[in-house]
Amino acid sequence: MKHTYHIDGMTCNGCRSHVEATLQKVDGVVSAYVDLDKAEAVIEMDSHIPIASFKTALEKAGGHYTIHMQGEKKEDIQKKDSTPKGKGTGTYYCPMHCEGDKTYNKPGDCPVCGMDLVEEQSMSSTSGTQYTCPMHPEIVENQPGSCPICGMDLVPKEPDVSSEEKNYRKLLKKLWWSVGFTLPIFLIAMSEMLPNNPLYEVLELKYWNWVQFGLSIPVVFYTTWMFFERAYRSIKTWNLNMFTLIGIGAGVAWLFSVFGLIFPDFFPEQFKTDSGTVHVYFEAATVILTLVLLGQVLEARAHSKTNSAVKELLKLAPNKAIRVVDGKEEEISIDAIALGDILRVKPGDKIPVDGSLVEGHTSVDESMITGEPIPVDKVEGDTLSSGTINGNQSFLMKAEKIGSDTLLSQIIKMVNDASRSKAPIQKLADRISGYFVPVVVLVSLITFGVWAIWGPDPAYVFALVNAIAVLIIACPCALGLATPMSVMVGVGKGAQNGVLIKSAEALEKMAKVTILIVDKTGTLTEGKPSVEKVIAFSDSLSETEVLQYLISLNQYSEHPLAEATVAYGKEQGVEMVKTEGFNAVTGKGVEGTVNGKNAALGNEKMMEHAGSVVSKKMEEEATSYQKQGKTVSFLSVDKKCVGYLVIGDKIKQTSAEAIKELQSKGIDVLMLTGDNHNTAQAVASELNLADFKAGMLPEDKLKEVERLQNDGKVVAMAGDGINDAPALAKSDVGIAMGTGTDVAIESASITLVKGDLNGIVKARNLSEKVMGNIKQNLFFALIYNTVGIPIAAGVLFPFFGILLSPMIAAAAMSFSSVSVIANALRLKTKNIN
Repeated sequence: MKHTYHIDGMTCNGCRSHVEATLQKVDGVVSAYVDLDKAEAVIEMDSHIPIASFKTALEKAGGHYTIHMQGEKKEDIQKKDSTPKGKGTGTYYCPMHCEGDKTYNKPGDCPVCGMDLVEEQSMSSTSGTQYTCPMHPEIVENQPGSCPICGMDLVPKEPDVSSEEKNYRKLLKKLWWSVGFTLPIFLIAMSEMLPNNPLYEVLELKYWNWVQFGLSIPVVFYTTWMFFERAYRSIKTWNLNMFTLIGIGAGVAWLFSVFGLIFPDFFPEQFKTDSGTVHVYFEAATVILTLVLLGQVLEARAHSKTNSAVKELLKLAPNKAIRVVDGKEEEISIDAIALGDILRVKPGDKIPVDGSLVEGHTSVDESMITGEPIPVDKVEGDTLSSGTINGNQSFLMKAEKIGSDTLLSQIIKMVNDASRSKAPIQKLADRISGYFVPVVVLVSLITFGVWAIWGPDPAYVFALVNAIAVLIIACPCALGLATPMSVMVGVGKGAQNGVLIKSAEALEKMAKVTILIVDKTGTLTEGKPSVEKVIAFSDSLSETEVLQYLISLNQYSEHPLAEATVAYGKEQGVEMVKTEGFNAVTGKGVEGTVNGKNAALGNEKMMEHAGSVVSKKMEEEATSYQKQGKTVSFLSVDKKCVGYLVIGDKIKQTSAEAIKELQSKGIDVLMLTGDNHNTAQAVASELNLADFKAGMLPEDKLKEVERLQNDGKVVAMAGDGINDAPALAKSDVGIAMGTGTDVAIESASITLVKGDLNGIVKARNLSEKVMGNIKQNLFFALIYNTVGIPIAAGVLFPFFGILLSPMIAAAAMSFSSVSVIANALRLKTKNIN
């Protein structure tokens, strides 16, 4: 009989061959054929075999493959395959994106590179605050109250620890144990360099070797055993990586030492100490493993912050809302909101879901969506977005989009998708390892064979020792240090110059950038409303007197533009006078009595309301400012328009200089802004930008980045707002202004502390120098292996009688590490300005 099954998780022909071979080995299978394109397996069997047998075989074979009946519904498969998950979506992916956007249902390590999988965060993890009983933790409620068992008041439940944080804590604990056992081994081994070694007065060398052996057992079989598991899996699946080198190098060094400790007479005299013991390398094995574990701890710490951008976005979504039913208000969880519900939004609260305003009026800070700092006035019928912040007025709204349909949820999804869809960048060391590992193993085997056949007696002893010497000199300590050492020093250098780098990938890509996308507000401009001009249009009033009217009227207003005006007046030293009869006219402006005169401030509609006429000349001047995207407010005194106020967003002094220098380096600069066309055109003209696009929403910026990438461009994106987050995450290099939002900073791979575009020039220079240093380090890491491997194999023995003992091989390995570290430290002296 034949059955057709669906296979998930195959990404290449190697996967197909591996799955096919695994299925064929299941007892009772006559033949198995796997089709990669159709993701199908056609299995012929003598009698029916339960599908569980195939699932078990694939799990044991390594990799993340799943098998299920053809035609089975996706939701049923997910239900069957679901595993208990912690807080979050339960979607895990490789931080190196080795398999593109492929995800896994449970934590573990990547089958390709061996790195720990990280968990994606989404709106599903933002359920409201839960309450529990301190005496009965099994009691969990969605609202405060009393425990039904003991009557005690319920207290807020502590949030669950993320899987990344748990992994970090576990690795950190192992690191401390590893250091605790490795340090004594290292000290014992290094004491041999001391004249009249005091340790030998306590115990003989052979007994200290046994002490080292005992201390190394917890390191090898507990704290770093996972490296050997990953090395085994990498060889089994032939996905050779750094863990392959670590497992072979450290493993052989440890096994050689154990063998020499137990069977010292098996080795010739030249490999023994004066006391007759064989040189052991427990310190080399444990130090290498502990250093690699340290690197994993640092990686885990970084991964625990991988989803920080999404976590910052999730903070914008309120956990509670106030629902109005039959005139009564009730506090409910955000998850309990249904379409059509009427919700009360109080001053300063975040808007819970997308909808429309049905009663009242207010101003809403929508900078998270548009990136623009000036709040938007909202009246009945206007749309509202989840996560935006209400001003100082209470209002009622109707829920029209909830859950994953809200705009905030869509932005979160875009950040997640953009983060996972980046093309994988294989580290230089791993690319080298793909060729280096099999070559070293092959040379070691050839060495053993040659010495076993043609070597002098005892031939097999010489064969074993020389083969091990080849493996030890090829130990990946320096190769593993080559990239992180340069990156570490480079990141420190950048931090000293106000450029914060998050990853080696950002450094590598920054040197290849061909086009830079910049946001306007907060990136090219200051990002906050400020008074640019106060114009007096009357012979009877001076500019100072006009400003006095402006700040006197605005002192009672809660609008952000009013606050900017009052702040400007204080800077100019103008005193406010008492205003009587203050009144705010929705959508128009404010009015009141100042110095006994009826005064009004606002737009053209406010002037009509006050019975004042704006002259044609004043209107033309105001229109010229409005075309530049400025906000103009007219002032009327006793029904006569006497002046106006211009509020705008100033261009940073450093923007023009930075853009000019970037253009001189051959980098095209494109401005994308959510602001109107007139404002964008004015800024582009002032900065000599060849191209710009206005009215861009978050998804528009994301699509523009994708379009440029599809055209073969290497795209850098500089922004400061939540609306920039998806594009920052999708771009090859995301650059955030340090003066911007936390979401933008977490979405980007480079942050400019001062919010200064000159930092991009520094980042480019730093990138070029660091990448050059990494290549030099890889040369130093490999040159000793390239020269030492033939010597370790014994090519000099027929001519000079010289053999390279494992001890000398270890010394060469250590010297290559010193060279790498010294070269990386040279980056501190480089000038990146």
